[in-house]
Amino acid sequence: MRVHIGTDHAGFELKNRLVAQLEKKGHEVTDHGAHEYDALDDYPPFCTDVGEAVVAQPGSLGIVIGGSGNGEQIAANKVEGVRAALVWNEETARLAREHNDANVISVGARQHSEEELEALIDLFLAEPFSGEERHQRRIDLVARYETTGGYSEDQGAGADAR
Repeated sequence: MRVHIGTDHAGFELKNRLVAQLEKKGHEVTDHGAHEYDALDDYPPFCTDVGEAVVAQPGSLGIVIGGSGNGEQIAANKVEGVRAALVWNEETARLAREHNDANVISVGARQHSEEELEALIDLFLAEPFSGEERHQRRIDLVARYETTGGYSEDQGAGADAR
């Protein structure tokens, strides 16, 4: 599977180890940075780069890493077409994919051990989207709102029909 990964300084060393581990597991990994440790770097560009790459390559998945994962999830979700999920346990990793067809996982390097994070990422990458109509319907509603500002098919930006 094609995997895109990015982090700021908080997950820099972890990211480098994860890239090697993911490649050993047969994934084709693209590292979107950071490419050198800088305690003052800013996470948004790394996360939006991952998001843009995932959207440009349907079927690929992304990983964004920060101290908590919160800001990284927010930044990645600013890219149209990204469904980034903050994952903190096995159930959220599975459900992000199964119910939400999330295409980016966000994790906090300061919240878990390296082994726990690797296990959560593996679960996320392995879990398929269920394809259930109710889940797809909800994903479609979010996507419609993202592109038009409304939920009805005939609504334009800023419309608010529910």
